[in-house]
Amino acid sequence: MVQKTNEAISDELNRKGHMAFTWDDLDKVELPTGVITSMFKVGDPTDETSPTVFKVYFPPECYVEAHTHDCDYTEIILEGTQKVGATWHKAGDIRIGMANRGYGPLVAGPDGTTVLFMFKDGRWPAITLGNNDGSTLGSDVISDHFEQKNSA
Repeated sequence: MVQKTNEAISDELNRKGHMAFTWDDLDKVELPTGVITSMFKVGDPTDETSPTVFKVYFPPECYVEAHTHDCDYTEIILEGTQKVGATWHKAGDIRIGMANRGYGPLVAGPDGTTVLFMFKDGRWPAITLGNNDGSTLGSDVISDHFEQKNSA
């Protein structure tokens, strides 16, 4: 199944008041780094203040440069391990981050890692820090995918 557009989801939520789906019902976006991600918005996806949730798979040893976000976020390691800065995290670990506070780099463990990210609102795209060039972030690829989906 192909993920519904934001307008279709908004219409269904306004009609029924609820909806259900699985991660398999959502588009999977693969980034040049091999990262695979799916996302949805909590509540009306046309509302930019709606929280945004991502499930992200990072392949083994995948490197993502240090960065920040324009909104608060939390992440939960679902499977595998991931190094953030100098600290290793394992399945079940929870990290909370404030807006505009840098972190990273991220390095997936030898078996890869799957992480659930929850952003306070729609300002999730990663922002480069320092001399990083953004090439490992993939925010543009994800944003472009959903802009095209929702403009058709």
